[in-house]
Amino acid sequence: MKKLLLLVFLLSSILVLNACNRDENILRVGMDLQYPPFETVTTANEPEGISVDIALAFGEYLGREVEIINTDFSSIIPSIQSGEIDIAIASMSITDARKESVDFSDPYFYFKIITLVNQEFATTNNLTEDSSVEDLLAINGTRYTGIATQVSTSIPESYGKTVTQVTDLGTGIESVAQGTADVLLMSANPVVEGYNANPTTTMVLWDSFVSSPIGMAVKKGNTELLDQANAFIATFNETDGLYNDLKTNWDQVILESLGRYGLEFYINE
Repeated sequence: MKKLLLLVFLLSSILVLNACNRDENILRVGMDLQYPPFETVTTANEPEGISVDIALAFGEYLGREVEIINTDFSSIIPSIQSGEIDIAIASMSITDARKESVDFSDPYFYFKIITLVNQEFATTNNLTEDSSVEDLLAINGTRYTGIATQVSTSIPESYGKTVTQVTDLGTGIESVAQGTADVLLMSANPVVEGYNANPTTTMVLWDSFVSSPIGMAVKKGNTELLDQANAFIATFNETDGLYNDLKTNWDQVILESLGRYGLEFYINE
């Protein structure tokens, strides 16, 4: 028993020493580096992306060195709570459920849920890329497909629509492309990828069902870092603010990805 207590004491001491030895000038930023163009890596496995640029700019704003910590998305909030990372800049939607675990900054991006539409269905119902969500919802008998537990199912159901559930995104896209379903709701990148793979049988309806606010997340009660994040975000729209730099660096990349919009698509609600 004494040996066990001694071991626990030693382990606790090591953790305390490690915490004390951390360089407080280093801002540890968590993100999941597998979601280009926002969070990804270069061919040399170095962090790269829009969120990386924001993190580095925040470090410069604070006069602190930045360490990007690659963290599985599902582990980001626990990592904030444990102190492994100081802040998440990770394309994280601000939700009521997450607010119970972390504190969020003001939004700095908005991720939109748009629609992949079967082209024959669109033609029959006079839908175009510029049609509205209301135009789509007004059509009776629309066959919705969606992935179980995801927004592609929950959003249509919130409007009283019946949704045929599938197990994965690829199956949902194939259903719309082949005409066994009429519409699939998802975020912009997978919708556009689905259209690019099936340009003659599908269409993108760009009006958004939901515009999800994206914020930085910090440990509950870390008001100092949260206030600094909000002050930093408030500078984004200035004449020489970060949005302009991000547009310069990433507009073409996003335009090639979306085919219609640049970074402005994510800036405006």
